[in-house]
Formats: sequence, C-alpha cells, structure tokens
Amino acid sequence: MRVVTVFIAIVSGLAVLGGYFLQDFFPMLTGVQTLLLNWAIILVGVAALAGIFNLISVHTDKIRRSEKGSVYSALLVISLAATFSFGIILRPEHGGMKAVMNGIIIPTEAALMGILTISLLYAAIRLLRRRMDVMSVFFLFTAALILFGSATLPFGDIPVLGTFSRWVTQVWALGGMRGILIGVALGALTTGLRVLFGADRPYGGS
Repeated sequence: MRVVTVFIAIVSGLAVLGGYFLQDFFPMLTGVQTLLLNWAIILVGVAALAGIFNLISVHTDKIRRSEKGSVYSALLVISLAATFSFGIILRPEHGGMKAVMNGIIIPTEAALMGILTISLLYAAIRLLRRRMDVMSVFFLFTAALILFGSATLPFGDIPVLGTFSRWVTQVWALGGMRGILIGVALGALTTGLRVLFGADRPYGGS
C-alpha cells in the first residue's frame, strides 16, 4: 500500500511539473495538470470546511459545559454563522458584505495591529529588565523608532524621525522580508523534491 501511495504522489507531482515545463512538447499534460489542480482545490476546500465544523463543535461544547470563556465562544459561533449565512445569501460584491467588511472586519484587524505594536514595545522593555545587552537595546530602539516615526501626530510627522523610520521599513525591513521569503521558497522547493523522490512521505500517516 505504501508503494502505491508513493507511486501516486510521485506521478501526480511530475505531471503537474510537466504541465508547467513541458507543455510545448506534450500538450496533453496541460489538461492533466488542470485536472489535478482542480482536485487539489476541492480537497483543500473540503479540509477547510472540516476544520470550520471542528471549530464550531469545540466551541459549542464549551458553551454547553459553561466553561470559562464560553461567552467568547458563543460570540465566535454566532459571528461565524452570521457571516456564513450572509455569504450564502449575498455575494461578496454586495453592499451589505462590503459594509460588514469595511465597518467590522477591517477596523478590528487595525485595532489588533495597534495592540500588537504596543505589545511589542512592552515586550522590548521587559526584555531589557531580564537581559541588558546590545541586541536588546537595539531591538527596543528600533521598535520605538518605527512606532513614533509612523505615528500620526497633530502637527504632522517629525521631519527627521519620520524619514528615517520610512527608510528603515522600506530598506532594512523589506530586505529582511525578501530574504525570509526566499528562504521559505527554497525550503518549500527542497520539501517538494524530497516528496517527489519518495524520501519524505507525509501522506503515509507516519
């Protein structure tokens, strides 16, 4: 059985790759690639629905048992059911869905990002209390620089601080982000090659 699963995984992966690189020589691979990708999209959608149903089951069980935080569980279930119902009745481009997105979801995400920024600065201050070294001071200085340089003040941006903060975010931070993305891409490529060659078998349950 393991040999069959390995064979199916390798053949499917090679067929998808062949649809990208060998479509001029073997046009039939394009149709096979499209079919396999459609199957993969359907399986991902089913897995997402299973995860959502499991989430609802866990939180409804917390509500039934009246555990601590069951109020938040009830709010989560109600919000999820309401959003799902609106998504079925209305379309994403409908005015009601846009109002929910612009009036609830986006402001909530912005508030969470603001809380994350303050939490990061507070964590940097606590880090100085536990370990006082050059990297801790540099971390706190960078977090404070980005925070105050990006903040909207009544009299406008601080001339030097705002320019330097934007330079740090657009040069250093963006360069580091690109390096991380390149590392993620190389890791995904290595993992995919190991699966194609049968060295890793995540689909075997072991």
